[in-house]
Amino acid sequence: MTWTVISDNRSNNPELETEHGLSILLQTERHKILLDTGASDVFMRNAEQMGINLSDVDYVFISHGHSDHAGGLRYLLEHNQQARIIVSPDAMSGKFFSKRGNLHSITTEWPEISNDRLILIDHACEIADGLRVIAHIPQTHPMPKGNQNLFIQDGYGDYIHDDFRHELALYSDGLLFTGCAHNGLENILSACPWPVHTVVGGFHLLDGLQSDEEITDLAQRLTTNYPNTHFYTSHCTGDHVFEVMKTIMPTHIHPFTCGTTKE
Repeated sequence: MTWTVISDNRSNNPELETEHGLSILLQTERHKILLDTGASDVFMRNAEQMGINLSDVDYVFISHGHSDHAGGLRYLLEHNQQARIIVSPDAMSGKFFSKRGNLHSITTEWPEISNDRLILIDHACEIADGLRVIAHIPQTHPMPKGNQNLFIQDGYGDYIHDDFRHELALYSDGLLFTGCAHNGLENILSACPWPVHTVVGGFHLLDGLQSDEEITDLAQRLTTNYPNTHFYTSHCTGDHVFEVMKTIMPTHIHPFTCGTTKE
């Protein structure tokens, strides 16, 4: 198994573009899966720069409905005629907004997708051999405080707090992809019934919203409850948050940037 970060907020390679978005290519013995598509076509340009062919990707996994994770899907579909799209129907039907700063839409503009290429997920299931999706994640552990600024618009035009029923997580051969982990990293791990050796994705732990004590407590719980699991993060994990977690779990949490490749 190999995973490569194609698009992210951060890069150590000046030849790769950054954006507020996330896209990772996961290659297993059986499948080639694109995990989210970032906000634009940045992931396509970075893939070309890295010599990565996306035309033979067989699955695209969309973790949730926000445009920084699904906005690039339309560009992939222009170049890939076979990939099936794994997504929650609530992600495609929802109208999503952020109140960080001024109120603004973060709703994805979905391209036309034929029914035979669309895999709508409303419950946990196995998509293919070794490829599993977790849905409707129970929220029994603390939720990220960054969610307080995120809303959906209901049928009456009112803004209500997003409950993130549209968020999915993907599991394959010990790797758990969290997307943004809006449901909370611990909740996603608790909902995963299979052994996890690697967690990859954003953790939605934003600088200035979680106290150092809260971050330290989280890192201690992860160390205690998942001593054999390694955590790779960037995108919506703050720099200060990462440094606080690193002091508690120095050998088990790692940063990634555009171009990072791990086997």
